Order: sequence, then C-alpha cells, then structure tokens
Amino acid sequence: MTPELSQKLSDAGLDPQAVDNLVRTALAEDGEVDVTSMPIFAPEVTAAGDLKAREEGVVAGVPVACVVFELLDVAYEAKVEDGDRVGPGRVLISVSGPTRAVLRAERTALNLLTHLSGIATATRKWMDAMSGTKAKVRDTRKTLPGLRALQKYAVACGGGVNHRMGLYDAALIKDNHVAAAGSVTKAYESIRAVYPSLHIQVECDTLAQVEEALSVGAQSILLDNMSDAEMAEAVRLVAGRAELEASGGLTLDRARDVAVTGVDYLAVGALTHSARVFDIGLDFT
Repeated sequence: MTPELSQKLSDAGLDPQAVDNLVRTALAEDGEVDVTSMPIFAPEVTAAGDLKAREEGVVAGVPVACVVFELLDVAYEAKVEDGDRVGPGRVLISVSGPTRAVLRAERTALNLLTHLSGIATATRKWMDAMSGTKAKVRDTRKTLPGLRALQKYAVACGGGVNHRMGLYDAALIKDNHVAAAGSVTKAYESIRAVYPSLHIQVECDTLAQVEEALSVGAQSILLDNMSDAEMAEAVRLVAGRAELEASGGLTLDRARDVAVTGVDYLAVGALTHSARVFDIGLDFT
C-alpha cells in the first residue's frame, strides 16, 4: 500500500493493515484464476472505466475500494470524498489498467463500496429526519463479523455517532445483567469497584429503573422500548444529569417523534445489520 493511501485510511480512523488484510481475504475468495476473463483478454489488453453512483445518497468506503485497485495494480483516481452526497451519474472513482485486473477488482471493490455507502446513506436519512433537534442516531454492536470498524466508520460518514466498539471500551448493564446481579445498583457497583473511571450505561425498562440508575451515578441511560410519553418523562426526571438513548422498535417514521422527546441518541441496529446496498456500477469508457 502506498504511503499516501495508508495515510488516507489512518486519517479516517481506520487501521491500514486491518483494511489491507480484509481486502486480501475478499480477493482470495475469488480464487487464483478468472476463467472468464483470462481466455478472452490477452495480458497486454487494457481498459478504463468509472465507478458511478446510480442513485442519490452518501458515499463511504472510497479509500477502502482504492486498496482493492492498488493491490491488483489498477490505476485509480478518487473523484469524491467519503461523506459526500452524490446523485445518479456521479463518478466516484476512475480506474484504468490491464482488463483482466480491472475485472478481477470490480466485484470486490463494489461489494465494499456499495455496502458502506448503503450504511452511510441510511444513517443520513435518520439524521435528516431528526434535523432541528439535538438527537443523533447511534449504531450498535449488531455488525457483521470482521466488518465492525468499517461499518461504524460508514455510520460516521453518514453523520451518525458511534457507540462502543466492543465489550472492552464501555460497560452496558442490560436486563440479563440486572436479573443475574439482583438489581441495577448491585450490577453498577460491581463494575465501578473494578473499573473506577469506566463509562457505564444502564439499560432501563421502567422509569423506576431510570431513577435507580441516576441514584448510583450512571453516566448514560438506555431507554428500552419505552413510549414517547415515557421517554419525555425520563428526560424531565434526568434533567441533564445523564445522557439518554432511546432503543428498541425504532423506525425511520418514528425518528422525529422520538427525537423531540429530548433524548440525546437513538440506537438503531438496522444501520449496520439491515442497510440496503447503495447502487454503484463500473462502466467501461
């Protein structure tokens, strides 16, 4: 990987070596020989083309796609930046090189670019739906194995906010923790005793649990499957003493109604586990 592309990934908060490893794994899935292109095109035959958007949305994953082209010695020029809004016909990346290599790179580059752009586009729709409120959409750990860093990066490209990356960087006390520990208080105090400065979020199903979470000093409270009226009451009770995050059964149609209750975040697992791919195609020029 060239130093320039490596720096581009680093500036985006991505680990260049991890991206390189992922791309190599993806390319390996196609095997060593392209039995379609190899008989048709001699090694010296070249081609040029453009990766174009075929709908409106937000782009994410351009430098990741460029890693694919670089590994296969295909020349590329990025025409947009991650986070850009684009429309149909917009050229995202121009490529040129041996036809065999361009065709070998095509599907892997598009798989990554369409998936990540789909997440960014979905995220932007949530943010647009809540415009004018303080609320932001936030992702979850409901990600595809091996793709969490990239999927969460795509959420950020769409204007969303990342939740914890894993089980190691923040604590989230959920209903099963409470059931096994005996209470919110016992679960919270057990964690705080071991990790004095760790960020702790508590999932609450009732307003009574919200009050209990506040009493022990929770920094963040997850309002699980509460009605809009209950969330508004939780906002009143908390009065800025902790972050509030709505979760469970949220849909884009409800986004604004939930946001105006005054919560800080809406947790939406569908951003990463159910986002529709963004339509992009490679057209030879």
